[in-house]
Amino acid sequence: MDIQIAFFQALSDPTRLRIVEAMKLGECAVGDLVERVDIRQSGVSRHLRILHEAGVVSMRPEGQRRIYALRPEPFAELDAWARGYRRLWEGRLDRFGAELARRHAADAADPGETDQ
Repeated sequence: MDIQIAFFQALSDPTRLRIVEAMKLGECAVGDLVERVDIRQSGVSRHLRILHEAGVVSMRPEGQRRIYALRPEPFAELDAWARGYRRLWEGRLDRFGAELARRHAADAADPGETDQ
């Protein structure tokens, strides 16, 4: 649960969310992200540090540049967490749909009856 909290906290900032969205296509250098999200280099670097500390991105040096990439693990954990809620809601919606179908069938069988 702590990993999910750090993940959500890191992505709760709109700028960091934009940076993550910009990184969906693959690895990026800081300069690439500066161009994609239209934020100064110092701001992008600060947000990348926060994302790195939260485990959302990895960094590898390449000469003078730092190359950042999204880490798959926190996104897989988020998917697993959401899957539990998805199953909960799908079950409820299935029961709701079955009840609506039952009521529709009952109304069709007795067209003279109206709800008041």
